[in-house]
Amino acid sequence: MAIIPQISLFRWEDDIESLGDLERLKLVFDHLPDEELVCALECERGHGRDDYPVRCMWNCLLAAIVFQHLSVASLLRELRRNVQLRYLCGFDHIEKVPRSYNFSRFLALLLRHQADLDLMFQKQVRRVIRLLPRFGKRLAMDSKYIASFAGRKNKLKQPDGRRETDADLGMKKYHGVHPDGTAWEKVVKCFGFKLHLIVDATYDLPVCYHVTAASAADITEGHKLVEKLAQEQPALIESCDYLSADKGYDDSKLIHKLMDPPYRIKPVIDNRHLWRDEKERNLPGHPAVYYNERGEVFCYAAKDGKKRTMSCDGYERSRNSLRKKCPVKAYGIACPSYGQCPHQGGIRIPLATDPRIFTAVDRSSYKFDREYDFRTSVERVNGRLDVSFGFEQHTIRGKRKMTMQCCLALTVMLTMAIGRIEQKQPQLMRSLVASA
Repeated sequence: MAIIPQISLFRWEDDIESLGDLERLKLVFDHLPDEELVCALECERGHGRDDYPVRCMWNCLLAAIVFQHLSVASLLRELRRNVQLRYLCGFDHIEKVPRSYNFSRFLALLLRHQADLDLMFQKQVRRVIRLLPRFGKRLAMDSKYIASFAGRKNKLKQPDGRRETDADLGMKKYHGVHPDGTAWEKVVKCFGFKLHLIVDATYDLPVCYHVTAASAADITEGHKLVEKLAQEQPALIESCDYLSADKGYDDSKLIHKLMDPPYRIKPVIDNRHLWRDEKERNLPGHPAVYYNERGEVFCYAAKDGKKRTMSCDGYERSRNSLRKKCPVKAYGIACPSYGQCPHQGGIRIPLATDPRIFTAVDRSSYKFDREYDFRTSVERVNGRLDVSFGFEQHTIRGKRKMTMQCCLALTVMLTMAIGRIEQKQPQLMRSLVASA
């Protein structure tokens, strides 16, 4: 057998700065404001046995997130195998590596400190606000299903920390029409939970979250999420210009809430098709002007009865109205009634006419399409949670554990971004797996 001599097999301590892949974990250690949480956990432990120090256990939990371990057993195997990881987490000998039941007890202790974890997440959001220009100018809101590890709700309703008593069945229906005119319907079901998120749409980073059972309505939780963001991060509300969301958040009350004080945010929310048999409605005060559910406005010439689309001319804040320009002036087309038309100078449409259809960002404008495209930032954050943070193959039961795991994942996501920015590597801020 050929033996490769190891000159410095046990001298890795002298080269601890060359961590390679472990640098990502050290980056999280260096930029996570966890001192208050760790001190609170140590005080709760008291003066009992300290075979497995709180700081070491907390570091192990962070390592499990950073290195995408889907189970405690996988993490503990890696700690016994990887001497550098063990040293970095604070265990100086292999016999000091905790057992699975030690780790379970630590997680049970950590569950009682969810408020401290949330505070740490909020601190990281405020740090990102200071580091990134225009952070929070554009926000996006959406939700995602996270299936419970259990397949159904346990018949025994008394929670014991293992059985599933919090999750329920959620269902979403999608409708559409094929190119050939036939209707289609898709039903998505999930037994578990729903993560409601608001993210910065420019940098794809989370700013506010909330976990509910899977059956919770997006509109209801959307109201709560906006109010929670205003309470936790008032600076973001003051700086935000646009909030984009899909048609699950199409609600007149939510649109009014966003546009009115103290928020003053322009909603960019796709609308549901609620008109049954109507294709157009008459615009009040303008007998020859009509609009459809997509926000397009048309005028009918008195002489030929032909329909012509009026052009978008912006939003007038002082009058809280949309301006529409005559198609003759906008496009240079011919109109036999132009000389006698009362709308040749354009019209103003107060948003109060139909708040769902007429919003500060005109639905029929190119600007609405551009701003609505920013909504996909939430999907990218959700994709990172599924792939990089292991939410597609988790072993979590119970709302409290799911909330804690979501909070930890989102906090690590922000911490990684902060570390990359301060290391002058902003191109890596969204990656959990790329090494420097």
